[in-house]
Amino acid sequence: MSGDNRGTPAERVTHACERWGDDEVVQRCAASLRLRPADRVTGDLLDLAMVLGGLRERAWLASGKPPGNAYWARVWAARALRYVWRDSASAAIVNALHDEQWRVREMSAKVVADYEVADSADRLVALLDDDVPRVRKAAVFALATVAEGEHADAIRALLDDAHPAVARAAAAALATLSGRLDRPF
Repeated sequence: MSGDNRGTPAERVTHACERWGDDEVVQRCAASLRLRPADRVTGDLLDLAMVLGGLRERAWLASGKPPGNAYWARVWAARALRYVWRDSASAAIVNALHDEQWRVREMSAKVVADYEVADSADRLVALLDDDVPRVRKAAVFALATVAEGEHADAIRALLDDAHPAVARAAAAALATLSGRLDRPF
């Protein structure tokens, strides 16, 4: 990536919040998550992406072979929501669970887990069949925080996942779900 990438993601989010305020950063992150792959990152959303991504060259987000690099604005927006959150971003983060880019899906599932975002369980269950193991793992961890008993079978199916990290995450999620709902799964 073209840019200096100085500072951690948390430091870059802090910088953005100092510059625009927490509420504005959350609003811009939600708007970034609503961008579609064909959309260009412009205006306020481009300014935010530059800060969150630690970029110096604006053209980098518009470059690259299809799908290009613009999806990184959505990845960084989702990641930023791990550090600054408002419930007003809930719908955007839940919708981002079906983004075509796996990094956006993975990061969105992590945000759902961090903030126990309601109404996300069914979308998370759909991610349990994702082609990318990191997405499946993030989804199963998120389900541990938001799932109900009817989701246990979907989690249990991952106990035999080909990727050991996903299978371990499923076992941990079932244990968490059992403790959270006070019944064995």
